Amino acid sequence: MWVPLSLRKLIDSLKKLPGIGERSAERIAFHLLKQPDQLQDMIDSLQDAKDSLTFCSICHVITDVDPCPICTDSTRNSDVICVVERPQDVFLIEKSGYFDGKYHVLGGVISPLHGVTPEDLYIEDLVERIKKEGIKEVILALSPTIEGDTTSIYIKEKLKDQKVKVTRIARGLPTGIDLSFSDALTLKEALQGRREL
Repeated sequence: MWVPLSLRKLIDSLKKLPGIGERSAERIAFHLLKQPDQLQDMIDSLQDAKDSLTFCSICHVITDVDPCPICTDSTRNSDVICVVERPQDVFLIEKSGYFDGKYHVLGGVISPLHGVTPEDLYIEDLVERIKKEGIKEVILALSPTIEGDTTSIYIKEKLKDQKVKVTRIARGLPTGIDLSFSDALTLKEALQGRREL
């Protein structure tokens, strides 16, 4: 079947997004092509994101200033750091409105099956931050999966010589479910019900 090359490239690009298959990519592409203003807004937004977004050099969250506003906010609780897998987890926890401490994004979880080792993550940065910033509590807010549990145990072991309390969010989330599928209330309750690891 003949398809213009530019349209094929657009569909192929959309298919690379999580959860978008061939049919969804086609529907989105045709929708955007019928809505030139919306298409231009999307182009502008993508270009702006490419030009202005970066990762915080301290906590590794996505930001448009470095260091990010959370790391530089003197009103936040500097004694507590919440460790998450991905930048989007920070935004999810922030939506709950409950946590007022700092964050540390690992950039994933340990997964030998996928070739992710502790050296591929920002674990050493975390250890250095705890020493440098005098952190008193580390909350591990990793997804309740085998990989999340493995990473939590590894971090707990790495911090055993530090004078820091290591807790884990409560299991208000079903085991095996990604953190990003939870709502703000569930996350708030999980943070409130955290326990020492």
